[in-house]
Amino acid sequence: MEKYIIRGGRPLEGSVTISGSKNSAVGIIPATVLVKGPCILDNVPEISDVFLLFEILRSFGAEVTRLEKSTYRIDCSHLKEPIVADQPAVRKMRASYYLIGALLGRFGSAKVGLPGGCDFGSRPIDQHIKGFESMGAKVTVDLDECNVIAESNGLNPASVYFDIVSVGATVNVMLAAVGVPGRVTIENAAKEPHIVDIANFLNAMGADIKGAGTNVIRINGGRELKGGRYEVLPDQIEAGTYMVAAAIAGGRVEVRNVIPKHMESISAKLEEAGIGIEELDDSIIVTRYDRPTRINIKTQPYPGFPTDMQPQFSTMLTLASGTSVITEGIYSQRFRYTSELRKMGAKIEVDGNVCVIDGVEKLTGTRVHACDLRAGVSMVLAGLVAEGVTEVVDIRHIERGYEGLVDKLRSLGADIEKVNDEQPESTSPEILR
Repeated sequence: MEKYIIRGGRPLEGSVTISGSKNSAVGIIPATVLVKGPCILDNVPEISDVFLLFEILRSFGAEVTRLEKSTYRIDCSHLKEPIVADQPAVRKMRASYYLIGALLGRFGSAKVGLPGGCDFGSRPIDQHIKGFESMGAKVTVDLDECNVIAESNGLNPASVYFDIVSVGATVNVMLAAVGVPGRVTIENAAKEPHIVDIANFLNAMGADIKGAGTNVIRINGGRELKGGRYEVLPDQIEAGTYMVAAAIAGGRVEVRNVIPKHMESISAKLEEAGIGIEELDDSIIVTRYDRPTRINIKTQPYPGFPTDMQPQFSTMLTLASGTSVITEGIYSQRFRYTSELRKMGAKIEVDGNVCVIDGVEKLTGTRVHACDLRAGVSMVLAGLVAEGVTEVVDIRHIERGYEGLVDKLRSLGADIEKVNDEQPESTSPEILR
């Protein structure tokens, strides 16, 4: 097993280029199942979740070829049913559930293993099921075999209303709806940039989807998707992570290959904390002038503050002047990583979905665990500024979503390396995300 070793205290200087969006890629890659022709994807993040999806597609009989760094050719033209997606790779990531919508959209049926990923509380797929059933599918969750089985005699036009805003359900129903001969309307849809990106990919292949990025999406399905070329948009959360890294460690960092509009909620909170933000056409310059000041945050669906940036900001606020309050409005149990920050000297109290942080003068390096993807990278950020040496273990979680993290941080001046860990990694369960 491997771990990160970080020697803190170095300010960050220079520029870093952001990779393609993880959340877009893990939706677009299953969406290629719907396409009866080769798809060439540019700006694909080279992360473990992407490689797992490639492994799954190859097991279906798809052709997946790396043309060059971050560019892949995927051809699902010759897939034949029945396809059962129950490989070990399916259970290692949350986004494998998009295979349900993709297989339903192409073949009218799907059998997919229950998804895995990061464990931070209950994350049911009831809204996904509601959407599939609205289009005429019969959905069974087999807890004994740990499978989701969706069957239909042909999906029907429908109006789908989600009881809560759900990114995953919005994407999954959109994928299934592409195969419906008629219109499917999704109401109370999520608006995240990667939903727009997935819809744009499908449209580029020949679909007819309107309204992505609003709360009502209309899919005129039944069109044949013939293939083409598409570039994945930049990763909003990776960009935000490096912005916070500069705010924590100090210095001046230009974060390149970003869409500043997508970063507005993150930039606004950094400015509120006293961090300098300068927006250019496709980059953002972050400068820390002094110790961050206290702020309050509530995570919300886009365009609100993203839950996937909550752990990074919590880490920054452990060193802010004053008391900050963070309210988690999306997922329960997402504050479990705070016990790791306490090992480093942070003063944090959690009560349900509310976290109260009293800023301290310093953090001290120690051995900490990456509880999940975003919590894990927040341990790395803490190590950048902590006195002494920080060891981050269970880094497989982090590498699910951050391409070249060590190299990118080293290019900015951080003292970080990846080494073999003589101690066994945690055996905590990998469920949901």
